[in-house]
Amino acid sequence: MAALILGTVLAAMRVSPVPPLRWTGTAYVQTVRNTPLTVVFFFVVFVLPQLDIVFSYFTFAVVALSIYHAALVCEAVRSGINGVDLGQAEAARALGLTFSQTLRMIILPQAFRNVLQPLGSVVSALIRNTSIAAAFGVQELTGMVQRLTTANPDAVIAVLLGGVVAYLILTVVLAAGLSLAERRVARAQ
Repeated sequence: MAALILGTVLAAMRVSPVPPLRWTGTAYVQTVRNTPLTVVFFFVVFVLPQLDIVFSYFTFAVVALSIYHAALVCEAVRSGINGVDLGQAEAARALGLTFSQTLRMIILPQAFRNVLQPLGSVVSALIRNTSIAAAFGVQELTGMVQRLTTANPDAVIAVLLGGVVAYLILTVVLAAGLSLAERRVARAQ
């Protein structure tokens, strides 16, 4: 949820008529998208505590994943914004709406309809990327599989297959939910 909110704010910054906002949004997205997720985790887990920002490893994992995936959400939402007919924004301006009102009431609702599938891909990547949190001591699926295989060396194949099936179930359920949402949006239009 944090990545969706931050990503949407970044997308608004990237299409803003205010140049410093555009530059800041672009700098964030380009920097984070071109930084490996592991480096983001290292920064959050090891640098933030040096700045007296201390949380649990789970919270640090949420922060790192949110920072990283916000850039991906931003690009998906920005593509949706760019996909909305320019006449919509021009009509809103003709009615006297500000940029933020136009974005909030006219553009973003249409943009989100256009980006369900790309956002689904971002969420799917987020689910898979949670496995990196295991390297930083967070109890998640990959970490549990690792502990189970260490405790039960004879059951390595069964435990690994169980982990694969769990990730598969999560992503298949996500894909099914997105298909359902797309059909509902298509019917509503």
